[in-house]
Amino acid sequence: MSSRDTANVLWFDELHREDVNLVGGKSSSLGEMTSSMDVPVPYGFATTARAYQYFMTQTGLNDKVNDLLASIQDYENSDELHTACEQIRNLIVNATMPADLAADIEQAYADLAKKMGQTDPFVAIRSSATAEDLPNASFAGQQESYLNIKGAADVVNRVQQCYSSLFTDRATYYRHKQHFPHEKVALSAAIQMMVFSKASGIMFSVNVADGDASKIVIDAIYGLGEYIVLGKVTPDHFVIDKQSMKIVEKNIIKQPVQLMRLPGGGTKEESVADELQGQPVLTDAQVIELAGYAKEIERHYGCYMDMEYALDTNTNRLWIVQARPETVWSQRNKHKDAADDEDVVDEADAKVIVRGLPASPGLASGVVHVIDNPKDIDQFKQGEVLVTLMTSPDWVPAMKKAAAIVTNNGGMTCHAAIVSREMQIPCIVGTKSKKVAATDVLKTGDVVTVDAKNGVVYQGKVASMLKPKSGATAVAGQVVAAESFAPTATGVMMNLGDPDLADKYSSLPADGIGLMREEFLWTTFIHEHPLYLIEQGHPEKVVNMLADGIAKVVRAMAPRPVVLRFSDFKSSEYRNLKGGDKYEPHEPADLLGWRGASRYYDSEYIEAFKLELAAVKKVRNEFGLKNLNVMIPFVRTVDEAQKVTTIMRDEGLARSADFKVYMMAEIPTNIILADQFNQFVDGYSIGSNDLAMLILGCDRNNDTVAHLFDERNLAVKRAIRHLIKTAHKDGKTVSICGQAPSEYPEFTNFLIQSGIDYVSVNPDMVKETKRNVAHFEQRIMLDKATGRGLQDPIDYKW
Repeated sequence: MSSRDTANVLWFDELHREDVNLVGGKSSSLGEMTSSMDVPVPYGFATTARAYQYFMTQTGLNDKVNDLLASIQDYENSDELHTACEQIRNLIVNATMPADLAADIEQAYADLAKKMGQTDPFVAIRSSATAEDLPNASFAGQQESYLNIKGAADVVNRVQQCYSSLFTDRATYYRHKQHFPHEKVALSAAIQMMVFSKASGIMFSVNVADGDASKIVIDAIYGLGEYIVLGKVTPDHFVIDKQSMKIVEKNIIKQPVQLMRLPGGGTKEESVADELQGQPVLTDAQVIELAGYAKEIERHYGCYMDMEYALDTNTNRLWIVQARPETVWSQRNKHKDAADDEDVVDEADAKVIVRGLPASPGLASGVVHVIDNPKDIDQFKQGEVLVTLMTSPDWVPAMKKAAAIVTNNGGMTCHAAIVSREMQIPCIVGTKSKKVAATDVLKTGDVVTVDAKNGVVYQGKVASMLKPKSGATAVAGQVVAAESFAPTATGVMMNLGDPDLADKYSSLPADGIGLMREEFLWTTFIHEHPLYLIEQGHPEKVVNMLADGIAKVVRAMAPRPVVLRFSDFKSSEYRNLKGGDKYEPHEPADLLGWRGASRYYDSEYIEAFKLELAAVKKVRNEFGLKNLNVMIPFVRTVDEAQKVTTIMRDEGLARSADFKVYMMAEIPTNIILADQFNQFVDGYSIGSNDLAMLILGCDRNNDTVAHLFDERNLAVKRAIRHLIKTAHKDGKTVSICGQAPSEYPEFTNFLIQSGIDYVSVNPDMVKETKRNVAHFEQRIMLDKATGRGLQDPIDYKW
């Protein structure tokens, strides 16, 4: 056994790419670039897999970890998994590191200081997992990064925290699913000189948008690179031709914020200087320099590469801080030439590989990207086909990039279905209910055609299906001159949560926005838990970002009314926001837990709710957009309605002639006690998804009972008719924002017959619903005039 095999620490210039088993993928890559290539890499060292195993053995942690893992009865129970993993991580972080191992790390840090001619230099520490029997050696790590670390004691402490990252909930769950014992996984920590980034970014040696191997793409932002990964800042985008080494495409984006290091350690968000906003982050010369490094790294590794870089604020020098093989296009082209034609199949030869529920209609073709682990959504690229178990609100940034979405689980009212319909992305859900789960047959790199109108996924690119039909001249989202829509007494509103789509859809013949979900703004722009931001001293971030997003929609739709629904995350969804772990309970059934109105007056959450109210006031009062109204979701009791509206009034948002407060009608109590709720609201919006679920006692997200879930059930219809009658008696309006009118035109007819004031549908259904409503209203008038209309034999009274 060589000394390298027994070392606790190895320097980058001692490492090569074949040393994955010693130091994991990330550290071995940094070593390869340092020892064998002429590219600038911040110098450093890596703790070894042997050091990790020594730590776990000497501290006696292996047995304790095994006992805790053995205690998990059900890995699908997220609360049980979380509790065990949290205990394991705490054991690792709180253990005393063996003195000789700590001394080796401290000595290496001191040697690094000498080599760099600095005292206690700032370093970046990144985890690098190794799993000797798996092809993707870094699969298990959650890629923990600690930036701006200074001092030997803190370095040792952060290495220990890296060790604990092997036992995040997701990594542990993944290893269990892969039947991979935890003892076979080890962790290296890469400790390298910190680049004081004034700019940073990502680059690929292949154009990831279309697989063009003759191009290099470079994305750049101000400050530290974390904000590219988080999607908080849209980067400048450069495309460089490999042959000529000229920039062939340049897209410069105004970047308002950046993440910067603090002089004493740690990081903070800052505004980008006004004079820099809208200016290129990199000079053309810097872009070309980076492209040269990308070309060299690709040549050395012999495959497409995914790289990270940073521009030092002190020296103006560019550094390569990471390089790994690019996955999607590499896998796609592994067994064939790059020619796309080989993926094209004739319609007659098209082979069906997966079927599911057609959740959002449309046709699209693209390269599959399977994501098992939500932590990996930042790797998802524009134009790929997202294949996964199920989505949740924090997936929205990735979903917006997708050409199509296919999920194993879910029904027609699951998150993936609702969001994809709103964003007009072809989507098929619940493939498992059709006997074959998408993730079992589709692999990353496959090329498929998704026919979401009929719920079918074909192998390959069925080009003839994708060609526009002759005679189709209308552009989605635009009112074509030849189209006309009869005026209707029943308003046709639109469901829209994404501000980026407001301009596109504003020209649709909708009478306003019946439902703007606030959740889009949290998952797309804010990313952080409101109570965490309050604790960090940045409550204004919530107010400003909410107000900006809301205003974008309200301006686009003016003077038509917009109804904003206050936040209605479940606790598990709030927990996915940064800092959320500290504030959110683990609820066994959070669909029926701490959500909606119950949060707003709770002493634990009221300060966060007040930030939402402040954002509404800013839009109405500062921006002068008086067409904004609000809606309170999931109000369980009349007392809750009173408490929430009192808080609103105390915060300066009282109901008036030009400010309406609506309430979601989605719980049987809302219907049964409508006569009492009337005094606190101006009207109701029926959430037919939750209402049907709670009337039928049927979890709408559960595939097992999905066949029983139907908003058209007579019990639901009787409840709706009773609500309309009771609300109208006190001069209150009733609309509907659930999925039923979007899916079932005959349900829209029932609603009009019942006297509903508005129906709110997804953008793709606005025109069709507008025509249907006109037709149904004319039929009512005709039947009334002749007395000879069809009689509905069903009794809707209760």
